[in-house]
Amino acid sequence: MRHRKSGRKFGRNPSHQRALLRSLASAIFLTEKPDSFYGEKDPRPKKAGRIVTTLEKAKEVRPLVEKCITIAKKAQKYLEIADSFATTAARNSEEWKQWRNSETWQKWNAAIAPAVALRRRAIQLIGDKRAVSILFDIVAPRFLERNGGYTRIVKLAIPRLGDSGKKAILEFVGQNDRKKQQAVAIPVVKD
Repeated sequence: MRHRKSGRKFGRNPSHQRALLRSLASAIFLTEKPDSFYGEKDPRPKKAGRIVTTLEKAKEVRPLVEKCITIAKKAQKYLEIADSFATTAARNSEEWKQWRNSETWQKWNAAIAPAVALRRRAIQLIGDKRAVSILFDIVAPRFLERNGGYTRIVKLAIPRLGDSGKKAILEFVGQNDRKKQQAVAIPVVKD
């Protein structure tokens, strides 16, 4: 019996369940990769910010994705404060060394520390550093004005071929939205 036990098992042991959810969460973030990330062996996804999986897996991974986006959104304000104290000098240059020994570096370090902690928390949840960097750099700034509901699940009508499982699309809100078309007023001609 499943008294007060939430979550689906998917016929896997607990560590395999966590690995499945982590890989799905990192997969949706990795579809947002910029063009410079793609090589010859790494195919470009058809639509950025969208993965196709089973309905049950999409429902299970959605809270993890939303939690990661919330963590990355919290880090954005600390990153903005730290940018005001940062330097544009090249690393190990004379100007950079002076900045590193100044009081401004101390302020920068104190400002960026919470953002680093939040980034480490996201890495702990997802387990993929490339996905976390895409999350913090590309995905989170897009949702700064939104208070939740960063993803949507769209059920697909055609089942999976092998086992007839229900398929669904898990995608980010706002990027692949359908636009409402406004009705065109037809002038009425009176006889």
